[in-house]
Amino acid sequence: MSLDTAAGGTAPVDPATSRPRLVVVSAVGVAQILAWGSSYYLPAVLAGPVAADTGWPLAWVVGALSVGLLVSGLVSPRVGHIIERHGGRPVLAASAVLLAVGLLGLALAPNLPLFVAAWVVIGFGMGAGLYDPAFSALGRLYGEDARPVITQVTLFGGFASTVCWPLTAFLATHLGWRGACLTYAALMVAVVMPLYLLALPREAERPPKPAMAGSPPPGHVRPDQRAAFLLLAAGFTLAYGTMTIIGVHLLMLLQAQGLALAAAVGLGTLIGPAQVGGRILEMAFGKKTHPVWSLVASSVLVAVGLGLLVGVPGIAAASIVLYGMGSGIRSIARGTVPLALFGREGYAILMGRLALPTLLATAAAPLIGAWLLDSMGPHGTLAVLCGAALVNVALVLPLVPMALRPRRSD
Repeated sequence: MSLDTAAGGTAPVDPATSRPRLVVVSAVGVAQILAWGSSYYLPAVLAGPVAADTGWPLAWVVGALSVGLLVSGLVSPRVGHIIERHGGRPVLAASAVLLAVGLLGLALAPNLPLFVAAWVVIGFGMGAGLYDPAFSALGRLYGEDARPVITQVTLFGGFASTVCWPLTAFLATHLGWRGACLTYAALMVAVVMPLYLLALPREAERPPKPAMAGSPPPGHVRPDQRAAFLLLAAGFTLAYGTMTIIGVHLLMLLQAQGLALAAAVGLGTLIGPAQVGGRILEMAFGKKTHPVWSLVASSVLVAVGLGLLVGVPGIAAASIVLYGMGSGIRSIARGTVPLALFGREGYAILMGRLALPTLLATAAAPLIGAWLLDSMGPHGTLAVLCGAALVNVALVLPLVPMALRPRRSD
């Protein structure tokens, strides 16, 4: 409960009802679009202009994102603990400041080491402000009722590249890459931070629980839950590593299937709408089912999509759509399945622990993908990715009976 009191009375106000859900979803959703667009999706547009303007090696300019992702993964467990104790409002607001400082550092960087150092700061901002902390904040606020809110926020997030890639290109054309970074830094302070501070309610601090016999700390995984936690962590890590390799190297993989560059680019643009379409379907049909079924559907769709791309390249468009739907649904499952399996207590801490290997795999994936392409070629790489998707299905299926068992109340 919040310590705020209702007007004219002394009864405490429930933070979850102190703001309309539409306001919370819209504010967090818009903030997520700008946060993703100014961090994770930034090098896709600016890497070329940065390298051309400065003469810095393109591999290092692009690789700086991996440095940021590495940092975000390392700080995620600590971020989860802070959200669990203090709520998501101050953490998400702080993430906007960190992203602004990092973007300012990019804009002013006179040399490559300081450019990479700025990405370290952005990494702290990503670790405190992208999906995992946002889901943690919503889970702490709404508890077991957070699933539809998380789903709706991912619908906004699905448009991050659609909105920000053209915006970044426009800014880079008219203001230069440094001006684009400065503009995003200003947006973090003038738009994103106020959205979090105004839309998210204050929540009462949860002081650390004193150690007591038979009273595990928040975020503790019971012995009967450890298998589910490990399977979930392994599945998310493998899935996001696979999807990052595909995201970085998709055009080359499609061209290896006999497609011209223009056709490959056209097929690549189907992923974004397919992701949003998958999330809409999950929101429409998944709300009455256990979230694990969404995770199963996601894993199967990705595996089928990649399998068809390997075995039946003539229907590459259908393959890409199935893959995109699966990857879109997984973003929802990333936030809803841990909440359903392990409950509200300690949810933010568990999300931070799950984010660590996932983000580390995301950081390493571009290099792993490059190594696979160099050693096995595009066809071999695609076959390995398809195999990884099948392994992921095998990791997810044992969660079904575990999820359907009644959860023991502590």
